[in-house]
Amino acid sequence: MSTVMRLKLMHLAVAATAVGWFAGTAVAADWKPADGPLRTRWAKDVKPDKAWPDYPRPQLRRDAWLNLNGLWQFAFAKQGDEPPTGKDLSEHILVPYPVESALSGVMKPAERVWYRRAFAVPKEWAGQRVLLHFGAVNWESNVWINGKKVGEHRGGYDPFTLDATDAIDADKAEQELIVGVWNPIDEGTQPRGKQVKKPGGIFYTASTGIWQTAWLEPVPQTSIDRLKIVPDVDGGKVRVTALLRGNADGVAVAVTARDGDNEVASAEGAPAAEVAVSLGKPKLWSPEDPSLYGLHVELRQNGKKIDAVNSYFGMRKIEVGKPDAKGVPRIVLNGQPVFLRGPLDQGFWPDGLYTAPTDDALKYDIEITKKLGFNMTRKHVKVEPDRWYYWCDKLGLLVLQDMPAGDKGIGGGQPDLVRTPESAKEYDTELERMVVSLYDHPSIIAWVVFNEGWGQFDTARVVEWTKTADPTRLVDDASGWNDRKVGDVIDMHAYPGPGCPEGDGKRALVLGEFGGLGLQIDGHTWEKKIWGYQGVKNSEDLTRKYEKLWQRTYELKNDKGLSAAVYTQLTDVETEGNGLVTYDRAVIKPDLARAAAAAEGDFSRVPRAGAVEPAKPAEK
Repeated sequence: MSTVMRLKLMHLAVAATAVGWFAGTAVAADWKPADGPLRTRWAKDVKPDKAWPDYPRPQLRRDAWLNLNGLWQFAFAKQGDEPPTGKDLSEHILVPYPVESALSGVMKPAERVWYRRAFAVPKEWAGQRVLLHFGAVNWESNVWINGKKVGEHRGGYDPFTLDATDAIDADKAEQELIVGVWNPIDEGTQPRGKQVKKPGGIFYTASTGIWQTAWLEPVPQTSIDRLKIVPDVDGGKVRVTALLRGNADGVAVAVTARDGDNEVASAEGAPAAEVAVSLGKPKLWSPEDPSLYGLHVELRQNGKKIDAVNSYFGMRKIEVGKPDAKGVPRIVLNGQPVFLRGPLDQGFWPDGLYTAPTDDALKYDIEITKKLGFNMTRKHVKVEPDRWYYWCDKLGLLVLQDMPAGDKGIGGGQPDLVRTPESAKEYDTELERMVVSLYDHPSIIAWVVFNEGWGQFDTARVVEWTKTADPTRLVDDASGWNDRKVGDVIDMHAYPGPGCPEGDGKRALVLGEFGGLGLQIDGHTWEKKIWGYQGVKNSEDLTRKYEKLWQRTYELKNDKGLSAAVYTQLTDVETEGNGLVTYDRAVIKPDLARAAAAAEGDFSRVPRAGAVEPAKPAEK
């Protein structure tokens, strides 16, 4: 039997064990999503034994792992409750879908909840450390195995790992896993993006609990914890740092770069030290040609391999160039000026909320963004699962990555908010984790640390920290409203717009939001009535006005030196109807060919007159 087949069987065995442990296979057979207001076409593919089976961490991959997604026992909780060790819970939930989502099977408001399930440790893992990984849990998590607390975590957007080894009972066939979660939503000051208890307008339903993959992984006593990958385009090198878990004495790090199946370069070094791998004249990564190199990293002790991971990287360089002939600095990718054009992407789903129904659904959003003629997207006050960024890397989509907003908002033109020490520390901690956990993705070219003054505080310090932590990317001090004259760009919002900020001769000019043309497509809405920043009559009217917006935007690019424009938005979300695509991803509202041409700056398709055309179904 092949290794791959054995691992698949091990995964299925654990999934079956988990179901049988608390209610028998009838639970899985009877499970169904809750009756939500709208579904995507991918919802039909979601099953208890098929809930996000995809490998969750493409840039640090090992062969052995066990997926813990699927049906868990579930119960609502209240403050002060003890963990329900050894006790059956009253309900079931499909992990990794948020409690409030239809695909979880629960679809109820939540603040404090319990999760409980069993897992079996494969015999092949004997003698290794067993790590318990969570892609993301919103917001505060406490974890017990066999009644022993193994860790806690605060943060709704970053992955975390707990060492489960010492809590596992080798004499037991099944280990009990309990996760307690608290999510204060908008009653707290923690980063939360657009989650609120009472959704409406530009704020949406909360996503409480486990909303990304939970999984187990065996590693040796000394193992690779994470990689830091820095592309050095000017030097023709990739610089790799392997950070270890365990004793690093006498350990060497061997790094190999591959182009497809061919090894192109290798180098050795020490743990926690930069290993430079020379590539000669490397293939550069760009949206037009997203070339990726494979990366293999081994730990060796006395010449013997003790651990290995597979990863990948892209060679690209992003910067603000020197002022051009008009005295305007522009954003430069791989030495060439680039006009960034893309949508505001909220990352919400009608059936899964924060969690896409499947990996194919997640991939679709990147594919349709590219088909709409965009080379960039702004991920708006949300951090996605690692696989979303993997698809951006692989398909070639640049990303402006927002830090999720938190604390109370402030108005335009106001001084920075004074946060409590606890709130400030939480923001700083979660910002650092976002930067560290997403650092290796070539698609990400900028960090947007604040949006429209929402919780904006201590801006100069936050920007300086971010630039120091990651000098390879741009930093936007605030998208819209309160520019503190720091960072790499000046960013304004204009609805419907477009507009261009006044330059200072040092920073690039960005239109962080504009557009918002709203069109309701009956049968594809969250509620009967939805809204837009500016209403349109039908698909043809939307297409014409969309083309005019981009015509004026390109005039600002050519005349004023605008470097980037972000259209609001990719999809409808709940009651917000500003999407180019319906919330269920079933209908592309404008004429696709004309919309793509407009975003690319080609207006030869713009008709002088034309009949009204209906919106067309999205490609499946």
